[in-house]
Amino acid sequence: MNASICSIESLRRRLLALFACLLVAWAPALSQEIDLLLKGGHVLDPKNGINEPMDLAIIGKTIVKVEKNIPANQAKKVLDIEGLYLTPGLVDMHVHVFHGTDTDSYIANGLTSLPPDGFTFRSGVTTVVDAGSSGWRNFRQFKKQTIDRSQTRVLAFLNIVGTGMYGRYEEQDVMDMNPTMTANMIRRLYPDILVGIKSAHYWGDFTQVDLAVEAGKLAQVPVMVDFGEHQPPNSIESLFMEHLRPGDIFTHTFSYGPANRETIVDEQLKVKPFIFEAQKRGIRFDVGHGGGAFSFRQAIPAIEQGFLPNVISSDLHKDSMNGGFKDMANLLSKFMNMGLSLEEVIERATWMPAQVINREDLGNLDVGAEADIAVFRLVEGNFGFQDIRRTKIDGDRRLETELTLRAGRIVWDLNGISAPYWESEISDR
Repeated sequence: MNASICSIESLRRRLLALFACLLVAWAPALSQEIDLLLKGGHVLDPKNGINEPMDLAIIGKTIVKVEKNIPANQAKKVLDIEGLYLTPGLVDMHVHVFHGTDTDSYIANGLTSLPPDGFTFRSGVTTVVDAGSSGWRNFRQFKKQTIDRSQTRVLAFLNIVGTGMYGRYEEQDVMDMNPTMTANMIRRLYPDILVGIKSAHYWGDFTQVDLAVEAGKLAQVPVMVDFGEHQPPNSIESLFMEHLRPGDIFTHTFSYGPANRETIVDEQLKVKPFIFEAQKRGIRFDVGHGGGAFSFRQAIPAIEQGFLPNVISSDLHKDSMNGGFKDMANLLSKFMNMGLSLEEVIERATWMPAQVINREDLGNLDVGAEADIAVFRLVEGNFGFQDIRRTKIDGDRRLETELTLRAGRIVWDLNGISAPYWESEISDR
């Protein structure tokens, strides 16, 4: 019996030794499996507390290493990004990308919305969240013609109005605000795409907000509220403290149009005290810059008094991209020149929006995560930044997007970092 045990133990040891030898023999081959190595960049990953030079390795679509000094000979392709900043791909939590050709429509399947791929990668954005362009009646059309055809990852808030943002008149139809149908589409049909509910452009009282929150409770998702266009303006203190839940989102935070929308900063340029209390309560404040919803007279006093938005987003659409907004890299630069640090703006465009929409698989550089990555150059000089009121501030720093990767594939390369010189075509002959 003892002899049998000794024999088995001896065999086990020989097999372990053989396995160890095989691992040593295979190690060089395994090390060559890195498809792409981004080397020497300054990594900013707010989720994981990384803010220092590191290398990042990718196999296929996946991040496999974020470490110092990964040997270049372990990779098939190496990109030297020394002097540049490497971040998670940006998550733009407020866009309108239900692009179509219905000339009677405003945003839903209309010309005001934009096809995402033409405007995302060039500014480091790899994920967008459409902010209520569609409702339950037309979301499947949006999915078929935009979401399914885009390289950009497109998620969405579903509008509480069944027809979405077809037009201001249609958005007043309380009979088309159906919490049950809205929640069913989210929970039963598209839980991986639909991340919340949108209430917007309502001319009346709190009815639309309350129906959106009812749907949010049924679907267990947050609600984003655009609370303008009320005359006289409705109370945002009541909105924050009585109608919305912790985790719900107030967008267009720094808008200034006091005849239609109560502002967070009063006419004496003081942040209203209940704003800080609302943020402590869990209300999430989203920038949603857009073509008419960002004013320095709101943003600068708020930041100086210690109020920072939870999320920096664009409200990308046809009427915002050529105005004060321009693109996400410009918007992050604008906030840096108003006093936020580079790490603070990156966090508010990556990890914080990912948490707000309950998609913690996004907005980070976790090993095992899909390789959505942005690489920025921080340029020093003399720059100007505008708001929607055609006023400006001067700045001395600006982000430029050098490289964007979506699922491990290079989709934007400003200066050809990843490309060989043209003479290589001749030398290969």
